[in-house]
Amino acid sequence: MPRHWVLGSLAASPLSLGLPQVSALLARLGLAGRHAVAEDLLQLVGAHVPLAQCTIFAFEAGRRPGIVAVGDRSRTQELPHIAEAYVSRFHRLDGSAAVMRDELAAAQKAGSAAPRIVLHRQCGADIQHTDYRRICYEQPQVAERLAVMALYEGRRWLSVNLYRGLEHGPFDDAGIAVVEAFAPLIVHAVRLHHTGQAVHQDLSGLLLARLVRRFPALTQRDRDVVAALMDGLSTEALALRLGLTLASAQTYQKRVFRKLGVAGQRELLALLLDGGA
Repeated sequence: MPRHWVLGSLAASPLSLGLPQVSALLARLGLAGRHAVAEDLLQLVGAHVPLAQCTIFAFEAGRRPGIVAVGDRSRTQELPHIAEAYVSRFHRLDGSAAVMRDELAAAQKAGSAAPRIVLHRQCGADIQHTDYRRICYEQPQVAERLAVMALYEGRRWLSVNLYRGLEHGPFDDAGIAVVEAFAPLIVHAVRLHHTGQAVHQDLSGLLLARLVRRFPALTQRDRDVVAALMDGLSTEALALRLGLTLASAQTYQKRVFRKLGVAGQRELLALLLDGGA
């Protein structure tokens, strides 16, 4: 089997998806947390083929990839850190990066209404870079990754990466057929999720900019803390995002509340929504 191919270029899968499965996934889009879409895809596809992890990234020319969501079936708590290492250090070494470059013209011609879906297989042995292979494949005990990629708006690739653990072995023909059958649902669901996430980020950015104008003494670290609280992160998750100890995160959070004259997250939300003077 080739290392990458366009959906539909191989034999069609006999697998059919039931309406309840599709409805259950779509009903949660925009209503659950940021990473829920990756967890939901693991559960939905994993009911038909064993999977260990799911990561979703957004790629746009000239920019560092964005982490859309990650999902893990109780293998390691390190997946968020592994995803961060990938987007900051290793994404250019990924075989799928070359595939996206090669497929760009054809995908742009296909248009966003019916995106050209490309699949790419990669295992640890395909990777020459020692740290990339160790951190992203050997450390989480990944046997193989199958990426489902589609271009939207002629400029942004969304890549949904499904991982098989060493205990599962590489994808066989039956497993690939399952992923192919789910691929159209996967890419459209992730597009809707990512669009909703982008709207949330735009609104958050506007509210944060307005807050900074009212409180110019806020430092960049203060702004990062406010942005994390606006995303609904707990103190533990805030510490993880900003690379802080739990004690430091608590200190920074209290400092921000003191500077803004609020007692907690509820009053912070009210302040953000209040246009003020």
